[in-house]
Amino acid sequence: MDLFTLAADVIPKAEPTTIPGLEGPVAKFLGYGLWLLIIAGAGGTGYGVFKLSVSDKSRGGGGSEPFKWMGGGVATILLAGSLITILNGIAG
Repeated sequence: MDLFTLAADVIPKAEPTTIPGLEGPVAKFLGYGLWLLIIAGAGGTGYGVFKLSVSDKSRGGGGSEPFKWMGGGVATILLAGSLITILNGIAG
């Protein structure tokens, strides 16, 4: 639970919305966990941009790996964002 309370200090307004019928540690895990997924997705996207900037641009240099990192990061951000929206719609 300490990890989740640390997330509240890092993420602005990262207070999870209480879902009716779902309370306690599970609600906190879902609330803060999804925000942590967004941060992880942003980190993956940033790492992909970094790998793209320092990658070997010659033929056969394996140029698709940065795009895998960026695509995975963006997919994580979109998935977690949509789940946060859905859960807030249920709660609200």
